[in-house]
Amino acid sequence: MRIPIRSGNIRKPNDMMRLIVTAFVGTVFGFFLGVSFPTLSLTKMNLPSTLFPSVDLTYIEDKYSGISTKALLDVWSSFKSNRGISTRLYKFDGTKIWVPSNPQGAERLPPGIIESESDFYLRRLWGQPSQDLTIKPKYLVTFTVGYDQRNNIDVAVKKFSENFTVLLFHYDGRSSEWEEFEWSKRAIHVSVRKQTKWWFAKRFLHPDIVAPYDYIFIWDEDLGVEHFDPEEYIRLIGKHGLEISQPGLEPNSRLTWEMTKRRGDSEIHKITGEKPGWCSDPHLPPCAAFVEIMAPVFSRNAWRCVWHMIQNDLVHGWGLDFALRKCIEPAHEKIGVVDSQWVVHQSVPSLGNQGQAEGGRAPWEGVRERCKKEWTMFQDRMANAERAYFQSMGVDPSQFNGSIIK
Repeated sequence: MRIPIRSGNIRKPNDMMRLIVTAFVGTVFGFFLGVSFPTLSLTKMNLPSTLFPSVDLTYIEDKYSGISTKALLDVWSSFKSNRGISTRLYKFDGTKIWVPSNPQGAERLPPGIIESESDFYLRRLWGQPSQDLTIKPKYLVTFTVGYDQRNNIDVAVKKFSENFTVLLFHYDGRSSEWEEFEWSKRAIHVSVRKQTKWWFAKRFLHPDIVAPYDYIFIWDEDLGVEHFDPEEYIRLIGKHGLEISQPGLEPNSRLTWEMTKRRGDSEIHKITGEKPGWCSDPHLPPCAAFVEIMAPVFSRNAWRCVWHMIQNDLVHGWGLDFALRKCIEPAHEKIGVVDSQWVVHQSVPSLGNQGQAEGGRAPWEGVRERCKKEWTMFQDRMANAERAYFQSMGVDPSQFNGSIIK
């Protein structure tokens, strides 16, 4: 028997092709239509959990929302710029903030809230913050002190006007006793027993803390300031372009270097003569580009470099004075001694007495021995660091004939 076949039961080939093409086009259109609109948050729809008994909606949303969010940001970027919303600095993850140009560690904060620097300005506990300061000091002066030198410090501090923030580093733990001086109530006091000036400086004078100050004075406690005017001193170092400086020292038997000796016939000097064989180059320490560590004054920019050079464990600072030139270029022109504003180094061995008597020796003997050791250690570290750097750059350090590693 023949089985009747109806022609309507079999689709023609061209009909089948049209069906396939239509389905494909519809699928592609639906995909692009879906990614062009915000993802519908299933977790925010109050749907009964019974509709999805074994499906974690949060997981579905987290796993697949990234695709549509990225597409949405790409499509809407032009609209956002027209509405004043800039996305160039931001890498969005939903509503999270990520700003690569922020300081390291603060990338999650909006730039408008970033305070990358600080200061020592004292603030009130009441009133409007904008009314706290009647004047913002432009300079910072620090003294590392013991209570026994209070009268000398009293005289010195009174030389500095309200343009200076005064910061005292106390190495003997007797900070509260300084309240007998009226100015002490406005000063900043940091007290840590048996520590040195450079230990304090490394920990409390970070460049981002002292950034508001044009100049930073880091002074010892045994300086006579009868012939010193801070405001005139600042005028002179600005006039002569000194980034690192010190006042001249009154000539006496305690002077070590010719460079820091006061000259009576000039405002400043930047170069000197020394004992035969002491200066291999007239532009290098101790004949030029040199000040001592007892009373240095740093510009803001110079201090940023010097702070990074101070070693955490080498607390006496011996050797720093020979390396300060590495932070200024040209050093022999921007480091100098101010002759017309001078001080007297009284050489009071108070910090040496904070040492410990060992092996029958006086406390100061152990302190002095460590000072000398630190000088050698610092020189070795600097030389090794420079040598390693130049070798890493494929440069033979010996070609400089010692003019760099020194």
